[in-house]
Amino acid sequence: MFIRYHMTPLPITVTPETTVAEAIDIVQEKNIRHLLVADQQGRLQGILSDRDLRSARPSSVARSRERHRVEEQVNNTPVSVLMTRDCLTLSPNATLDDALLLFQSRKIGALPVVGDEDKVVGIFSTADLMNAYRNLFGLGEKGSVLISIEDNGDPQAMSRLVRVMEEKQVSFTRLVRTDGGSTGRAMIFLRINTYNIRAVHKALEAAGFTIHVPDEFKE
Repeated sequence: MFIRYHMTPLPITVTPETTVAEAIDIVQEKNIRHLLVADQQGRLQGILSDRDLRSARPSSVARSRERHRVEEQVNNTPVSVLMTRDCLTLSPNATLDDALLLFQSRKIGALPVVGDEDKVVGIFSTADLMNAYRNLFGLGEKGSVLISIEDNGDPQAMSRLVRVMEEKQVSFTRLVRTDGGSTGRAMIFLRINTYNIRAVHKALEAAGFTIHVPDEFKE
């Protein structure tokens, strides 16, 4: 669950003196969406997105002579003018949950990962976050199935579920209990890895659990 295991280590960086034209070339050549700016000692100075670079370019509807003049001026501008200086960061020992909360609250696409003295050690994007959760929870693996179980409030429900899975020798990668939130329906979600889902359903029902089937949508 730690960022250090899921970040992109040793990301490409540029210096504050790098020109916008040079930064655009790097973003396009490396097919990346975010570029970190660091000084000669590797300390973070800021972050640039491909959107920052695109928005700096003159409008395509501008007159050709004027557009050429502005574009030349922008191309020679140092990225320090465009970069976000006071950017949020993560430490290598931050968790995926820490990153999720930052992404959700700030509507950003990537976070620099810094170590001692704010030196850049990695970058962590929303794509990295999705891949990390997918790997942790076995999403997309063959035989991976998510089972929804109605929660009747039994305080021993989680331990009972684990015992059923162990007795049936069914591996699982997620066991989550929710209070229902806005839906008001308390649920337990169990992600298992098996091709015999019917046998698992029978075992759970025999242990007193109720498999949840969503009601048919009605207008």
